[in-house]
Amino acid sequence: MKGKNILLCVTGGIAVYKSVALTSKLVQKGFNVKVIMTESASKFVSPLTFQALSRNDVHIDTFDEKNPKVIAHIDLADWADLVIVAPATANVIGKLANGISDDMVTTTLLATTAPVWIAPAMNVHMYDHPAVKRNIDTLAKDGYEFIEPSEGFLACGYVGKGRLEEPEKIVALIENYFTKKEETSCLKNKTVLVTAGPTREKVDPVRFFTNRSTGKMGYKIAEEALNKGANVILISGPTTLTPPKNVTFIQIESAQEMYESVMKYFDTSDIVIKSAAVADYRPKTVYENKMKKKEGALSIEFERTVDILKELGRIKKNQILVGFAAETNDIEKYAKNKLLTKNLDMIVANNVSKQGAGFGTDTNIVSIFFKNGEAASYPIMSKQAVARLILHEIEKIIEGEK
Repeated sequence: MKGKNILLCVTGGIAVYKSVALTSKLVQKGFNVKVIMTESASKFVSPLTFQALSRNDVHIDTFDEKNPKVIAHIDLADWADLVIVAPATANVIGKLANGISDDMVTTTLLATTAPVWIAPAMNVHMYDHPAVKRNIDTLAKDGYEFIEPSEGFLACGYVGKGRLEEPEKIVALIENYFTKKEETSCLKNKTVLVTAGPTREKVDPVRFFTNRSTGKMGYKIAEEALNKGANVILISGPTTLTPPKNVTFIQIESAQEMYESVMKYFDTSDIVIKSAAVADYRPKTVYENKMKKKEGALSIEFERTVDILKELGRIKKNQILVGFAAETNDIEKYAKNKLLTKNLDMIVANNVSKQGAGFGTDTNIVSIFFKNGEAASYPIMSKQAVARLILHEIEKIIEGEK
């Protein structure tokens, strides 16, 4: 279960203590867990408890933006692979069924596209109330899943149905869900080759030419491909990022090294996603010793590097080949030309001059163009969400839907 992201939404009921145990057990299983609490939930258990167990910030206030680079409830909504509402009070069930978003939990629940599981916990008569039943039925029709409460002794003194399901059972359900999801993905056991980050082209022992790529997009793609059961090869230029666990990781520096590494693994790859920003030119002469400054201007002659993507398009057999187009103008024109001339199955294009879509950001704004002529443009999303989107579209190609 390593690498799977669980967003736990905790609402105000005495069963919050079980959510503490649930958080601990999920972390022990290897899940990444982030917690959002309602104000009333924090009256039962301190947010510090969840922070200590999850090793992540706990969110309560919609207007408390801990990271100014992202909008917290959107970032969390995009980050999650699965959202669990436990305990879910009658209040939050009613709000969600009627599209009300007046706190951090409900705004995030309305913003996420991840599956949402609701684990009710309340008095037996509340659970049996017609309004609550009606709201549960509405949410079920909207596609929400429910973890039925168990029967037993309730905190209010009643005996009946309304107890939050035991943490061990919830964890087992989550594990089963991800196991089945991985087994049903057509990427399972496929070999996915991802390139990421910049390249560096040496001038002398102390200087080089490079670009602004940080590798964040490629690393997220590698992480999401792992989550789908793929065998992932990540070839990366110099970055400050930590590669996802369980990938075959190859560190390179120059465009030539990138070319050689990609060619080494290309024949055995099923899918190749070229998200790296590879230099188009390199200095023709690399000096053995440091260049000393002189009076006047300096000219350096450059030569072309190998066009890796074009070469892959020329020699590919059954591989699905995905390219990236980082542009500042005429996005569609350049992307479609690249799609055609490099024999790609799909290209992901973005305008790197737009706020939220450039190098080094945690978000992206992309358009995707396909070999069959289809195209789609998307609003600003986290790079994690974009990675999921890209892999979902690749799955469609494999299944013959594109």
